[in-house]
Amino acid sequence: MGDLLRDGLTWLERQRSAHMTSPVTYRRAGQADAAVGATFGRTEFEITDDEGGAIRTHVVDFLILADELGLEPEAGDVIVADGRKHEVMDLGGDGCWRWSDPYRQTYRIHTKDIGADA
Repeated sequence: MGDLLRDGLTWLERQRSAHMTSPVTYRRAGQADAAVGATFGRTEFEITDDEGGAIRTHVVDFLILADELGLEPEAGDVIVADGRKHEVMDLGGDGCWRWSDPYRQTYRIHTKDIGADA
């Protein structure tokens, strides 16, 4: 008998990717653009300024299947969605992405909006 939990989560990730994504373009300097499906997300975090004050903010996340993207996200990459550019960014020293699921199928990529796509 197979791993029912893994099989179920794999099926759910495929359903999310098939039915809950929007087309986006993933750009990395020096490489061809990649058209992939992404689910929009949000990560809230808190940083402390130089005076010790806490600042709460959020970033726009994109959930993309790792095997569909075909490369590991890097800070400085750009995701174009709905006519806006989103730069992949390090999130407070924790990296620019994390796994969105326990079986490492989906990247949760942290970005900031940097303006309209020309």
